[in-house]
Amino acid sequence: MTLIIIAGIFGLVIGSFLNVVIYRLPIVIERNWRQECAELLQIDQTKVSKVFNLSLPRSHCPHCQHQLTILENIPLISYLWQRAKCTFCDKKIHFSYPLVEAISAILAMITAWHFGFNWTLLAALTLTWALIAASGIDIKHQILPDNITISFLWLGIICNLFGLYTDIESSVIGAIIGYLSLWTVYWIYKLITAKDGLGYGDFKLLAMLGAWLGWQALLPIILIGSLVAATVGSVLIFYYGKDKNIPIAFGPYLAAAGWITLLWGDIITHNYLIWISQA
Repeated sequence: MTLIIIAGIFGLVIGSFLNVVIYRLPIVIERNWRQECAELLQIDQTKVSKVFNLSLPRSHCPHCQHQLTILENIPLISYLWQRAKCTFCDKKIHFSYPLVEAISAILAMITAWHFGFNWTLLAALTLTWALIAASGIDIKHQILPDNITISFLWLGIICNLFGLYTDIESSVIGAIIGYLSLWTVYWIYKLITAKDGLGYGDFKLLAMLGAWLGWQALLPIILIGSLVAATVGSVLIFYYGKDKNIPIAFGPYLAAAGWITLLWGDIITHNYLIWISQA
């Protein structure tokens, strides 16, 4: 129980940082793109923009730029104490901030309960928080940054050099098949419909999950992710009037399916095989 409580508290703190990543990383990426384009086109960049990264400037209200104090930056507690408002300008604080912190804490507690205290837990927590950050960015901007997907693909392979989740051969094959499977679906769909059904970030995310969990986990991840995505998409279209032509980010569903498979993949696969044999 102590481990679960510690994981929850630590999850809240990390969740606060994940909010920073979700908000700032896309901006940093866009600025880098603009700088690279300017250099390629030989555009003069005499105007020096302010430093903007994951650590600078310090956390502030997006409305009035009021710099947050330590008491205003306590995960969940500050949001509730301030009644979801900025103490300086009285503007509403978006509910996504405490939501990310709560999800980070809850998933950390479940992960700690499942694995117990060992190296597998520490790696699993890192992957869990990376999936939360990637999902948040994909929901808001419909991009899955290479900074997360590619970096954690390599981290998954490194972890499996020591056999944390699968053997190294399954890990490497999982990364390869994870990428090529969705890449193939993408091109088949595009050739038939002349539309983009998936993004390249989705290929990389599935490759990342394959590197962590092995090629054996890819089918459950795709099936679970597709089922949940289809269900949620149908609800949005029929009950909330969402235009079916507006793309829906697939990354969060892959991420959720990957996290579920990380914890209960063996049980899911075992029961699925039993069901198939009895069908």
